[in-house]
Amino acid sequence: MARTLIHAPKTARPGEIIELRATIAHPMETGLRSDDQGRPVPRNILTHFECHYNGQRVFGALLYAAVAANPYLAFHLRAQASGTITLTWHGDFGFKQTESLALQVA
Repeated sequence: MARTLIHAPKTARPGEIIELRATIAHPMETGLRSDDQGRPVPRNILTHFECHYNGQRVFGALLYAAVAANPYLAFHLRAQASGTITLTWHGDFGFKQTESLALQVA
């Protein structure tokens, strides 16, 4: 399980635009390097990221080998109703990390 850091408000007013910032600890190996014995190091990258707000996809990103290790993403969404924000990272070798947080809209 990778370490994630997510910054998001816990509360918002209806219609307010909030910022979410997320980073995940991941090595992001491009597959273009060789190890000390000259063997290629297998590619190990995050391939895409999704954010769902109350079950509806509100943000998505495709990630490629040029993305740095420990990728950082920042984006905005409009707070409509109280509920759950779910962030999911997918990667090579079946990697999947999901984190959820509650947003109270009042």
